[in-house]
Amino acid sequence: MKSLAYRNYRDRFVEVLLVLSTILVLAPLVIIIGHVIINGIGAINWDFFTQELGSPSRAIQGRPTGLVHTILGTIVVDSIALMIAIPIGIGAGIMLSEYPDHKLNPLLRIMNDTLNGMPAVLKGLLAFVLIVKPMGTFSGLAGGVALSFVMLPIIARTTESALMSIPWSIREAGLAIGLPRWRVVLSTVMPAAKFGLVTGTLIAFARAAGEAAPLLFTSFGNNYLPNQFFGMITGPTDTLPQRLYSLAISPYSHWHEMGWAAAIVLLVMVILCFATARLLTRQKTVK
Repeated sequence: MKSLAYRNYRDRFVEVLLVLSTILVLAPLVIIIGHVIINGIGAINWDFFTQELGSPSRAIQGRPTGLVHTILGTIVVDSIALMIAIPIGIGAGIMLSEYPDHKLNPLLRIMNDTLNGMPAVLKGLLAFVLIVKPMGTFSGLAGGVALSFVMLPIIARTTESALMSIPWSIREAGLAIGLPRWRVVLSTVMPAAKFGLVTGTLIAFARAAGEAAPLLFTSFGNNYLPNQFFGMITGPTDTLPQRLYSLAISPYSHWHEMGWAAAIVLLVMVILCFATARLLTRQKTVK
């Protein structure tokens, strides 16, 4: 009886430690989210999603201001980054997983690890040299290329992990009926790993969506909506991380509040991505 009581006491003690540890982990997140919402919720209104920022005098004169150009620019730049990173990243993951003995794999793995560990600001400088200097202007295209460098190693690594989790018997079944190796990968292995591939893509998007440093050298920013849609691709384009930084260091209190509001929008985007990734992972586990 004494031994049983001791074990129960020890179990309760460990449970209390786990609860306290969980609270300590969640407390900073709750404080950050709460602080952002308290400071930025007042700037969330219809004008915020329909008006452009314009010059500082616009806010001083009491004219409506917003960040519609910033939200649209973020969508454009992130979409360009995804279109570049998804095929290349998945292709690299397929090479690492399905052709482990290929001569290029050691070099590919080193390059992927190096790109993953490289500071984001250096990725922005790389995109500046490759895109901005030849074009002679900052652009949404350059920003998309910079963010694709952030997404690439994450997508490649998660793709490799997702494909390696698929039993080898599925590959053998396709090879047994005479299908070529590439066809087995595309039509059998990848559909079986679709949840892992989508989850990896969402995690990569959420990771790149909050990067401001690469965009300072590439998309640069813009206080106005371009006259044409392609102006966001070929000219300076505003994005939420970069705009949040510029509003935070501005001398205008109204712009500070809009910066907090931009942080709310960015937080919602990131939380939705991670929540979707978590939901897909849970569905995969259940099935």
